[in-house]
Amino acid sequence: MAIPPDSNETSYLLPPNNEDWEGQGIPDFVYGQKELVTKGIQWPRNERGLLDALPLSRFDSALCSAWAQRMELGLFRYRLRELQTQTLPGAVGFVAQLNVERGMQRRCPQNIKSVRQAFDPEQFNFNKIRQAEILFRLLREPDLPSALQQEDIFVVINVSPLEWGHVLLVPEPARGLPQRLLPGVLRAGIEAVLLSLHPGFRVGFNSLGGLASVNHLHLHGYYLAHRLPVEGAPSEPLDPGGHLHLLQALPAPGFLFYTSGPGPELEALISRVCWATDYLTDHDIAHNLFVTRGAPPGKTSLSSALTGVRVILWARKSCFGIKEGDAFNVALCELAGHLPVKTSQGFSSLTEVAAVTLIQDSLLPPAQAEEVQAALVALMSQEEQ
Repeated sequence: MAIPPDSNETSYLLPPNNEDWEGQGIPDFVYGQKELVTKGIQWPRNERGLLDALPLSRFDSALCSAWAQRMELGLFRYRLRELQTQTLPGAVGFVAQLNVERGMQRRCPQNIKSVRQAFDPEQFNFNKIRQAEILFRLLREPDLPSALQQEDIFVVINVSPLEWGHVLLVPEPARGLPQRLLPGVLRAGIEAVLLSLHPGFRVGFNSLGGLASVNHLHLHGYYLAHRLPVEGAPSEPLDPGGHLHLLQALPAPGFLFYTSGPGPELEALISRVCWATDYLTDHDIAHNLFVTRGAPPGKTSLSSALTGVRVILWARKSCFGIKEGDAFNVALCELAGHLPVKTSQGFSSLTEVAAVTLIQDSLLPPAQAEEVQAALVALMSQEEQ
């Protein structure tokens, strides 16, 4: 991705002397209502070179310039270069990328035994990272009213990046929150998507048992210059109010929530999503969540206009630890159609059939999936009463 030349947001860069890094404090990125862009963000006809060609928002410039500087300074576990990428032949449109270094050098997952596991300050957590890994603090201006609690969100580099600009959104690390989705951090994730002018900036959440490797509340955010199947996959409504929809297309059925932009509609969506994730957590059901610009629910297609934000939630089997023999591990991006592959052999031999089989093997058995769907529909219906 092109680094903004002579960006005015130099306050997000570290000073030249690393001895000064710890003493400069964490800069604030304060945003307002006008920067949440809901209209006019679309994929160009030719996606090649997309990251270099698209205009950057103030948020994109701050994140990308600071992230690129940290890469140059060697603060990551490996130097991310352009990843070998292919769209797998077939109807789904999987985007597969070879990322051997992440497979080899990422931090080993913590010993997780339950979706409801408590935070353990003795384990690795984001209070133990270097201050230089924090890009900025994400703050909302008062012109963005909300009934939700205002939270400081730290935007932190993922030292084992999936793709360009891979960051973590961490709410007030000192609070020691376990990896359980909360409304304030979900809102920050959705608004981060709206702050970017890039259609491929996505945000996601892995629960414990859903391949979260750190039990300290965080979301992932990253740029990917490719369309994904979930942006325009068709869906059908599940509840009378039309708030919950079922994505029907491959690679995996999921629950779809949609908003056209900020305001009361977005606040209501955040509440509904967190009701659903609270239910899953309380019943010890692992889950993954993906936030992307996308088409409204209904009979859409991959080429449909990106008119709002889609939040997709998948309930799945619990998986504690990494399966070393598989081409990829199934978490938030894989369920959305982005497949970071760990080995050259796995990348060259991967087929759509094999990818679908691996993903669907991670999902709940049909009887339990139907039980979860009925419970979530009942939760949404309570709002109407």
